[in-house]
Amino acid sequence: MFKTILYPTDFSDVSKKALDYIKQLKEGGAETVILLHVVDQRSIQAIEQYASAQSLKLEKDIMEDATRELQFIERTLKKAGLNVKSRIEIGIPLREILRVEEDEDISVIVIGSHGKSNLEEMFMGSVSEKVVRKCKRPILVIKR
Repeated sequence: MFKTILYPTDFSDVSKKALDYIKQLKEGGAETVILLHVVDQRSIQAIEQYASAQSLKLEKDIMEDATRELQFIERTLKKAGLNVKSRIEIGIPLREILRVEEDEDISVIVIGSHGKSNLEEMFMGSVSEKVVRKCKRPILVIKR
């Protein structure tokens, strides 16, 4: 039923908790996981504005950290017998998740609720909440 899973991650604990659910979906017929990490372009712009002298190094460090985290998750999912494709995108997290949802023709989105930006969530709502409202595919939200 759910052959291709989109797994957007911010590397928070609740996001990592979703891995157990993805492995269970494998038992139900899932074959492929699209790992997605979105580097928020607003963070990049803030770095460029307030730390311009170090911006290239900081941006490089952010991308290297994200690559390392995705590689760890990728190995974990491959050990569980899933095919994995990793993507790092720069943009607005909601927009990028919805774009990848269409690009990859996924069957279900598995996303953690209340990741790293708790303060932002109080004012603007969480990314997962926005994805639930705007996505076209079924979604499994993993709570803390």
